[in-house]
Amino acid sequence: MTLRWYSTVIESTDHRALAHWWSTALGWEVVFEDADEAAVVPPWARELDATLSFEQVPPGLVFVRVEHEKQGKNRLHLDFAPHTGEDRHAEIERLITLGARRIDIGQGPDVSWEVLADPDGNEFCVLSSREH
Repeated sequence: MTLRWYSTVIESTDHRALAHWWSTALGWEVVFEDADEAAVVPPWARELDATLSFEQVPPGLVFVRVEHEKQGKNRLHLDFAPHTGEDRHAEIERLITLGARRIDIGQGPDVSWEVLADPDGNEFCVLSSREH
């Protein structure tokens, strides 16, 4: 038996707004939203769904509504990396313009990544540029 990484679930006090924020940030599509949750997937996921085996289909992000505000540092976070052909600093500034903010979780000044928080306070990292 093989498991498929189906989704990563993120709690939010405004799940719809956060799903649309991540959709814009990643260039993904909001494929579902109701009063309790919203989901975003890569735009190519639906095309690949028909050609890949079940466990190879890429995961999405699911945002679920909660009443409580985020408290403390995430124990799990997402890492993103721009391609070497892209301007990493411009990408970070784009995310900040969309509503992300720089945060300090104790990473120190000499790291090769930037720690940001989405509009709901969930930490994520923008790594150094990568070829693959």
